[in-house]
Amino acid sequence: MDEKRKTICVLLLVASLAHGKETTYITDDVSVSELFSLRVEPRMFNWTYEGLNEQFLYRSSLEGYPDLPSWVRYMYSPEYHSGFLYGTPPLRTADTRVPIEIIALNRLTYETKRLVLILAVHRKQPAKHIIQMKIDNLNWVHMMDPGRIENLKNIFRNDLWPESRADLHVIFMDSAVKLGARLPLRPQQREGVVVHLGSSAEFSARMLELQEEVKPLYKISSCTYKRTSVQTTFENSGFKLDWCAFRLVTTEDDITALPHHPNESHKHAGGRKDHQHLLPHFPDKWDAPLKSEVPERNYSDEIAISFAIPGMMFALLLCGLTIILCFQHEKLMQKSSRTEYSPAAPNVQMVQYSPDDIKSTIKLKSLRDAPFDDNHSISPTESYYRDGSPHIGNMYMRPKPPPYKLAGNAAANSSPPLKRNGHFKI
Repeated sequence: MDEKRKTICVLLLVASLAHGKETTYITDDVSVSELFSLRVEPRMFNWTYEGLNEQFLYRSSLEGYPDLPSWVRYMYSPEYHSGFLYGTPPLRTADTRVPIEIIALNRLTYETKRLVLILAVHRKQPAKHIIQMKIDNLNWVHMMDPGRIENLKNIFRNDLWPESRADLHVIFMDSAVKLGARLPLRPQQREGVVVHLGSSAEFSARMLELQEEVKPLYKISSCTYKRTSVQTTFENSGFKLDWCAFRLVTTEDDITALPHHPNESHKHAGGRKDHQHLLPHFPDKWDAPLKSEVPERNYSDEIAISFAIPGMMFALLLCGLTIILCFQHEKLMQKSSRTEYSPAAPNVQMVQYSPDDIKSTIKLKSLRDAPFDDNHSISPTESYYRDGSPHIGNMYMRPKPPPYKLAGNAAANSSPPLKRNGHFKI
């Protein structure tokens, strides 16, 4: 809002400075329900273009007001370094004179000039039969060229719709992007332009046949790939049409009721009608909206939704994590209980000392293969010798002691050992 106010203040300052300069007046005759266009260029202000980008700045509005009438539009073309005023006067502006003020600023010398364009609107019978089409290979600024407009009219006047030769005219024209079309994927491609042609003559048989040919395409929003029987006729004149947007309309109403046209009937409804009598000469003057007409927006529902959806997602995630952790904890508890109370693994081998009957040597044997005996069973904690153990007599608990030897005098008094077969025997 601050930037917009600043821009408006700068433009008003430029306008106030321009009021002190000499004012040029131009009158242009326009007709109801017929498109008019005016190119705003430096030569209108006796300036010379010196090759600088955006050297000239133009601001247009209804004289004495900050904006243009609702049916007049202004667009600047960097390609032509010029501005364009265009629009279609509605029926309510018939027999009036609409002054359009244009303030020009030369950014090189900071010189300002003022021009007033007086649009003298003449009454004319609105067209009853209208052709709506969309041209894809051109921009709106290209269709502002009178030569292209004549080429498009000649296609219908000479070939498709000869009955409209007397009064065929352009009713409406604007950029397809401004009317809701998508920008092209590549910047060098054309944006497209929507054009309406109208006449009071009845549609020809060939036009009706063309409508039946393209009628199955109405359910598709865009079809640049489709070709028709008159495709070559348009392409030879430099026009590539989107046949999904081709329509034949018959109407007796004001042209503002047509599709693609800005409907002005909504802008002066309700409480605005009560004070329209204050503007008898220019009913399309800009007027500030009433406070009751300003829409109000309730943010409580949006705030509730913005908190409810993340809250629900967080609750579901928390429940899922809790369930996963509970099942995991239960599995760990079951596993630990089985480990604590289960018997020894079957592949654990225990050993015992067992004497040999033939030789007085000791061998280790595996208890895994030994027969099970409750009286001689041992636990892993009792597999070694301990004093005071109740299983001292158990042969599995300790090895057999070595042979007894006499010590001291007892050994001397004892008889010498007998030798048998080269071996000593005690």
